[in-house]
Amino acid sequence: MDKIPVAILGATGTVGQRFIQLLDDHPSFEVTALVASDASGGKPYGAACRWRVSSDMPAWARDMVVQPCEPKLDGRLAFSALPAAVAEEVELEFAAAGWIVSSNASAHRMDPDVPLLVPEVNPEHLDLIPIQRRRRGFGRGCIVTNPNCSTIGLVLPLKAIQDAFGLRRVLVTSLQAVSGAGYPGVASLDILDNVVPHIGGEEEKVETEPLKILGRIANETVQPHPARISAHCNRVPALDGHLLCVSVELERQATGEQLAKVLAEFRGAPQQLGLPSAPPAPILVRDEPDRPQTRFDRDAGRGMACVVGRIRPCPILNWKFVSLTHNTIRGAAGAAILNAELLLAKHLL
Repeated sequence: MDKIPVAILGATGTVGQRFIQLLDDHPSFEVTALVASDASGGKPYGAACRWRVSSDMPAWARDMVVQPCEPKLDGRLAFSALPAAVAEEVELEFAAAGWIVSSNASAHRMDPDVPLLVPEVNPEHLDLIPIQRRRRGFGRGCIVTNPNCSTIGLVLPLKAIQDAFGLRRVLVTSLQAVSGAGYPGVASLDILDNVVPHIGGEEEKVETEPLKILGRIANETVQPHPARISAHCNRVPALDGHLLCVSVELERQATGEQLAKVLAEFRGAPQQLGLPSAPPAPILVRDEPDRPQTRFDRDAGRGMACVVGRIRPCPILNWKFVSLTHNTIRGAAGAAILNAELLLAKHLL
């Protein structure tokens, strides 16, 4: 099968670089265009980009000339790593020109007709695509988004718990890595020997995005899940990996053993379809008293698995646990790639 030509929008940034790394030798997608700001346009990517990913820059990317952010490119699938303020208009332009936009940007996540997709959790939300195309006159184009980098590490275990026991209330405290702020991110004198208890707009995203993802489609829009979520979001001096401390109130009683079993056995459409980027198990449960740990567990499942541990009773709600995901892989570029793989498997590309 011929590979699908794809463009990366915002290719020089942290998430754009992660797209390039993860799409290197992908079985279904071939990068044919790297897109960035006017300051980088016309330059070889190797000259325009200060490479920050641990593995070497792929040779094919080094000499590729960076293109302007316009839809007149070779390809039909665009991975968007654009800043939200830029993505708001640019993604609409690409979709109107017939592109499928798989976006990591926050600009359109909460639009009523845009899927906010985690393939293991809500693949049925792809049913919004024909509604979006009809309403916006996109023809073959559309926008599909992945959620905030912390939301994914929360909504994967919440989905497993919701399906088995129901869900009423959630309290979550995030300890988020500095790479989540992009490059150069947080100044070293602000984060070393420190925890910053505020990340602009983050708590609002963590409190609302999971409810859309766990919601159901009715009357051509998503009816949010009725659970309530309260979030505290903190920046900590870890390079990669967002760790969440979560307490949940259930609708039906469960034992700790039942909760761990439900999480460990959880599977979704990516596993059933054998999608290339899908981990065999989206949630890995550890029983050590001090795991998961950011440095040791963020790369589980090639960075695409969510690691859960410290499952124990909560004296205020019902149960509490710790969840960890790699924020620039499962929480960003890898999530958008998995979304595109699901679109391909569902014959929507």
